Amino acid sequence: MTAVQALWAGIPPDRIFAALQGETGRLILNAVIAGQLTAAQGAQAFVTGAMLAQGAGASAGAAVNVGRLAGLAMDGRPLATLLYVPAVTTAQALAVGLPADVALARGMSQMSMLAATTVADTARTATQVAMTAEPRCVSYVRVVKLPACSRCILLAGRQYSYSEGFRRHPKCDCGMEPMSDAEWRSPNTKSPEDLYRAMSPEERHKRFGAAGVEAMENGADMGQVVNARRGMATTATAKKVTTEGTTKRGIGGKALKEAGFAKTPGQRYERVREARLMPEQILKNAHGNRELQIALLKKHGFIT
Repeated sequence: MTAVQALWAGIPPDRIFAALQGETGRLILNAVIAGQLTAAQGAQAFVTGAMLAQGAGASAGAAVNVGRLAGLAMDGRPLATLLYVPAVTTAQALAVGLPADVALARGMSQMSMLAATTVADTARTATQVAMTAEPRCVSYVRVVKLPACSRCILLAGRQYSYSEGFRRHPKCDCGMEPMSDAEWRSPNTKSPEDLYRAMSPEERHKRFGAAGVEAMENGADMGQVVNARRGMATTATAKKVTTEGTTKRGIGGKALKEAGFAKTPGQRYERVREARLMPEQILKNAHGNRELQIALLKKHGFIT
């Protein structure tokens, strides 16, 4: 969003609220709305084209009202209120004594993220509305473009019902590939493994961490390596462990079930008594012994 960044750069730090409430704020809002409209306008043609390319024909029962998708944030609030948040962020940075240029840069970073995410969300929403209006479209496949975060890579090529919500994070640029009933079972989109193979060694380390890459090279499941980080913690003895997948039904819990299960007060489920080590802790403990690495990765459910 070059226009938004240019407008933000001209704001005096000590007049950030007045600027966002006045002409500059209006111009920023209009720039993002223009981006929303541009992103949404091609959605119906995109879905129709996909159905025709798949030999399903096209018979949309309604047209996407593009104008109704602009001017709103994806949580339903007026877009203007969302785009006002970076002004508060900048003012707070100034209040704690940060230099004006640093405070403005922090606000610009947030503004850029909000603008880019809003436009991408609008495009995805318009596509989903168009898929709903096209009865021959039954599902969509998640399309992931590199570079991407590890969690998005893990979802690459996954298929969803046309009406299922799109999982995304701020600045996510993943897209959808509409599928007809005849084609959704064999999409040509890239799988997580395809994307991993296409990444450079540097990019792999950036997205998965050195230990994660080494674990996967030893045969660890990508999903387990990525998901384990959701429940990651460091023990009092500086060991990296995770609670992810440690219930009776979880992969880690099944792998470590011989240790037994216990329920911590306040928690809903019983979890395995033995700490589930993270891949990086396993590799550290194995001291370069490949056989031990593999044995421990298997023990903790990262290799099946």
